[in-house]
Parts: sequence; C-alpha cells; structure tokens
Amino acid sequence: MEFGIFHEFPARGAGNDARALDEGFELVDGAERWGLDAVWLAELHFDPERSVASAPLCLAAAIAARTERVKIGIGVQVLPLCHPLRLAEETATIDQISRGRLILGVGRSGVARTYEAHGIPYAESRARFAEVLEVLRGAWSRTDFAHDGTYFRFDPVTTTPRPFTPSGPPIRVAATSPSSCAAIGRQGFPIFVGVRHEPASHLAPMIAAYRAAWRAAGHPGAGQVYVRFPAYLAATEAQARADAEASLIHYYRAQGALLADSARRAGVAEADERARQAKVLERITFEEASRGLVLIGTPDSVSARLAKVRAELGIDGILAELDCGGRVPHAEVKTALRLLCEDVKPRFQ
Repeated sequence: MEFGIFHEFPARGAGNDARALDEGFELVDGAERWGLDAVWLAELHFDPERSVASAPLCLAAAIAARTERVKIGIGVQVLPLCHPLRLAEETATIDQISRGRLILGVGRSGVARTYEAHGIPYAESRARFAEVLEVLRGAWSRTDFAHDGTYFRFDPVTTTPRPFTPSGPPIRVAATSPSSCAAIGRQGFPIFVGVRHEPASHLAPMIAAYRAAWRAAGHPGAGQVYVRFPAYLAATEAQARADAEASLIHYYRAQGALLADSARRAGVAEADERARQAKVLERITFEEASRGLVLIGTPDSVSARLAKVRAELGIDGILAELDCGGRVPHAEVKTALRLLCEDVKPRFQ
C-alpha cells in the first residue's frame, strides 16, 4: 500500500511566508529521509490565513530538485483554471527534473469564489475540466498537436520539453460522488476520494461505482483507489488528541464557512447538499469526528484502524493529512510524520 501525506504548506501569519515555506520543505526532507512514498501538495488560492500553496507546480519543482526518491503528487491541480498547453509544458518540466516522480492529481475544486476571482464561471468547470484534460494528454503524447474545442483552439504545436515518463506523468482524478467515480472508472484513471469526518462506509458506494464502471469498460484489473483523510500520531492517545483537536476543529469550522459560501454562489450544483454539510461542520465535535475516518492516535491504534479500512474498502494507498487545520506546531507534525513512516508504514508492506 502506498503511503503519502497531504500538505497545505500552512500559513504562519502575516510576514511569515518564508517560514511557512521553510517548514513545508523540512517536512518534505523528513519524508525523503524516513521512507515515505509520496508527498501531495494542495492548490489553494486567496486564503492567506490558511496556506501559501497557491502554486503547487512551483513547489513540486523545488521538491524535485532537493529529493531523489519520494514521489511528488499534486492534490489537486484545478484544471479549469489552467491553460492546457502551459500546464503540459510545466508538468513535463517537473517530470524531467524529478526523473519521473511526478503524479498529477487533477480535479475541479469546490471553492466557487476562486473561479470568480479568475473570471471563470463555475458552471463551466465540468466542461473545462474535460477539455483541459484532453489537451494535456494530447500535448504530452503527440507532436504537431492541434486542437479545436469550446474553450481552446490552436494550430499544430509541439510542447517542450517532452515528458520523462512515456505519454506523460500518471494522472489520478479526484471525485466526490458515485456518479463522478463511475465516470472516472469508465475513463480508466486511478481515483482518489476524501473524507472530512465521515466513516469509511461513506466511501463504499463511490468505490463500488468506480470499480463496476472500470470493469464494464473492459479495463484490466480493478483500478486503483486512494483515500485522503485527517490523521495524526503521537506517543499516547491523550497526547495525540491534545496536539490535534484544536487544529481539526478549526479546519471543520473553516470548511463549513467555505461550503456555505459556495452554496450561495451562481453555477454551483448541489447547493442544498453543500449547505447541509456546512451546518454539520459548524457544530461537529472531536468525539463525533473520531468515529469516522479520522485516524488520530498512537501508531498501534492508527495501524489497527487503517488495517480495518483497507480490508473494508480495498484501498491502494492513503494521503494522510497530518496537520489538518494548519495549527499543530511544526515540531509535532514532524514527529507524527516520523511515526507514520517508521512505526505504521512497515506494517503494511
């Protein structure tokens, strides 16, 4: 099973962007040193109190230059906000620098205000996503590539550099519903799904829809499923809760506000469901969250719960968010990462 972490490069207050970046790179160095499989980078815009990870491809290039082994995942690149030719060239460049260690996670994002700031209607996000993905794959795999679509048109071009990985870096697609999971399964991409506080059973229908669509489309095997969830490790259960609780609750409140905001904006489908989720996150407690797929505890307890999740869902890997909320002290996050790598990961090899 692939072990990865999801990291937002949390903000450290006004004037401390350099510190936020330095601490993020220290975590990457630990991941390289302690044997983690992958580091996944967020893409977050216009939220200076939360994160400095607005340009994950820049971060990925820096990580590629300072590491030799760990995979570098983008989790996710928001495709509808991208020009596909520029994205093809930048990702191919990172693929070359890293010698094939880039994994391009792609998605649409649910933050409608980011689209408005970029001047792109959120209602166009699904169609733009499909077209950018089509162009990206074509530009990676073909020379003299031309395109005539709804949003992009260009005569034959050859992007450079060519990817290090034949046909381009591996792509994984984020999904949030059984229907989107099924669509990705039909296309033959690996998938990753995320939870905030829900139990593993919440993911079962989505994974089942993905695998059924994968098989129906005639793809070999069963596809690949990766799960992102809040996590944290410490020497004792009490210490793990003391370190992580305030940060986790802060995350829930902030996510609730984001969902409520998106539900009010034009072009957002399923606005009622977003509003409902916002209300849940406005009042959720640590005890309630801990009953779901939130793995906070000692290496023994986290390992036991993760083994149960793997048996229940048949997952291929994880993206553990060790500083969910961005308010756990940096030294403690590093300790949690070391425990994940040295005390938990070996039990799943």
